[in-house]
Amino acid sequence: MESMIYLAYFAALIVLAVVLKRLFARSGAKPADGTDAAVKACATCSEAGGKCLQDCVIENAARDIEYFDDEELDRFKRRPSDKYDDDEAAEFAEVMYTMKPEEVKDWLVSLQRRDVNLPDQLKDEAIMLAGG
Repeated sequence: MESMIYLAYFAALIVLAVVLKRLFARSGAKPADGTDAAVKACATCSEAGGKCLQDCVIENAARDIEYFDDEELDRFKRRPSDKYDDDEAAEFAEVMYTMKPEEVKDWLVSLQRRDVNLPDQLKDEAIMLAGG
């Protein structure tokens, strides 16, 4: 029992150290448009600076799941991406091609959070539409 208390203190110290490091690592300089540099960099969810990807993963995990009129795709939950036939892949394509290109990235996050794998037949097109 005593070792659990020490383990909890150690974990708390690690979290505190990470928070302090992030706080002191950020500069007070702002870009010319007045937005915070860290927020602007993270809005792209790229790995610029080595921190954005982690921040975006945490942010996505905290959000509610967003649906794109695709609730019917939940029946494919946990199906491997290489196990879809062409008709099933066409259902995903119908949803993907009816949305704006800037929505595709959020849709892919939604599928991932719902544990629905995108069919392999559509992955290249989805990446292209998402701008990646």
